[in-house]
Amino acid sequence: MSGFRPAWRDEILVAFAFLTRLPLRGLFGGMTAQDLLVPPSLASAAWAFPLVGLIVGVLGGIGYWIAAALALPTLAAALIAVATTVLVTGALHEDGLADTADGFGGGATPEEKLAIMRDSRSGAYGVLALIFSIGLRAAALTEISFRGEVLVALIAAHAFARGLLPIALYRLDPARSDGLGAAAGKPESNIVLIAGAIGLIIAVLAIGLRAGLSAAIAATVVAGVIGWLAQRQIGGQTGDVLGAIEQGAETAALLAAAAWA
Repeated sequence: MSGFRPAWRDEILVAFAFLTRLPLRGLFGGMTAQDLLVPPSLASAAWAFPLVGLIVGVLGGIGYWIAAALALPTLAAALIAVATTVLVTGALHEDGLADTADGFGGGATPEEKLAIMRDSRSGAYGVLALIFSIGLRAAALTEISFRGEVLVALIAAHAFARGLLPIALYRLDPARSDGLGAAAGKPESNIVLIAGAIGLIIAVLAIGLRAGLSAAIAATVVAGVIGWLAQRQIGGQTGDVLGAIEQGAETAALLAAAAWA
């Protein structure tokens, strides 16, 4: 397949196949996304994560526009925008946030925490984490309210939050020998820098220099805190932790954008 198109295009397809539920199978030339999601493919594709976030943000903004065009209340339109992004991603990051909250809140030892995180059932901590995550994002979009500003805020938040995931993969060792966090591999430092730069550029172009930098700083701080907690709680990252990092960073970026709006 590499002989028919450049590697960067395959890496973009891998990023979209992994982070979304968009129907991309036909673009893989007969290969399934799972065939490509093996080391080092996912790690090498991590630079494209912010591009995925850009498209997810655009689709969420379209959802908001449609709801607003139907004269729905602003809060309803905001919730529809969030729901659209959840559908596009298959609730991948929300699932990680809920599992991480359950594990960190319910386990006494790292082993117990990891076992809880593998349980598909959601407990009180996970449910509350989802309620706060969705509620805060919807509140931020309600405060922004104008259609164009909602669109660019979603683009900035989703792109930059996903641009932080390669940093987490690079800085945190896998907490277990199997699972997504281990299978993803560790991206090279240049890929981490490219992903962060793309995410920041998209955020600044979308909502302006000061608002974009504020959103980036807020998202980075929250992501750093979650990463620090993961290191202390379970000794590193898992796929669920990566989902929690994305959710925390996305929420922080939207709140920062709302403050500027």
